[in-house]
Amino acid sequence: MKHRDGGRWTASDVGDQDGRIAVITGATGGLGLETARVLAAHGATVVLLGRDPAKLAAAKAELQAGRPGAAVEIGELDLASLESVRKAAADLTNRFGKLDLLINNAGLMMSPYGLTKDGYELQFGTNHLGHFALTGLLMKSLLATPGSRVVTVSSNAHRAGRMNFADLNSARHYQKSAAYGRSKLANLMFTYELQRRLAAAKSQTIALAAHPGTARTDLTRHLSTLSKNALSPRFAAVNFWLVQDAAMGALPILRAATDQAAVGGTYYGPDGFMQLTGYPVVVTSSSRSHNKQAQRRLWVESEQLTGITYPV
Repeated sequence: MKHRDGGRWTASDVGDQDGRIAVITGATGGLGLETARVLAAHGATVVLLGRDPAKLAAAKAELQAGRPGAAVEIGELDLASLESVRKAAADLTNRFGKLDLLINNAGLMMSPYGLTKDGYELQFGTNHLGHFALTGLLMKSLLATPGSRVVTVSSNAHRAGRMNFADLNSARHYQKSAAYGRSKLANLMFTYELQRRLAAAKSQTIALAAHPGTARTDLTRHLSTLSKNALSPRFAAVNFWLVQDAAMGALPILRAATDQAAVGGTYYGPDGFMQLTGYPVVVTSSSRSHNKQAQRRLWVESEQLTGITYPV
């Protein structure tokens, strides 16, 4: 495939998305909003999911102001509540006859210790369990739509992640960066196991993953003041290799969602130094993320914790 920007994959390569329904979690800002912006500009109907009705309304207004006539819908979703996940999935199923894209983007990063409404460690419960449940509840709509995709957003932090099945809730010991790394490792293990199940069922639906490198978004709000300053656009002349804006960070997600040459189980990330910044290419993930036995165990544990089973 020949790309328009000197061989680099850009938003111009997204192609015609007319008629496609794209659901995006965490879509009121950052990567989610940038992903929605590009998909809407290429004709997709984008469904913005988020916790705050006011922020959802503002995001919808922003997208439609930038592109009058853009097809933008909104829906409330709190991934830290399985009841909210069930309500959101039921609402989406009732409102739309098909689902072409589910982009599992929302997340918390290095937050203080907390629990979801169902009693699970907040980062693991939100970043992984909430998306596991949402995807499972929407799977019938995805399976009924030829060429549909599930794109789950991971992170470079997955490389430091360890899947401690004896303490998934970090009840014995909580370290916020370790918990974040575990949740992002879970995102990848979920993607690979889901793709294997879809392939075994000979489904036309595929599962992919992406990561944004280091992008300037609200996700960094729990970082230290020193870390925030290091990523600040004020120091762009020296930190350009370390951090990029949300529009660039969204490109791997967009490629996973729309590249016609993409195959299930592919992981996209930036092409720059240590995958921190750059244009989207196929990247590799840690050996731990490819442990099939651990993937299957995580799947079983996730079914038990959420009460959600999949039709594949």
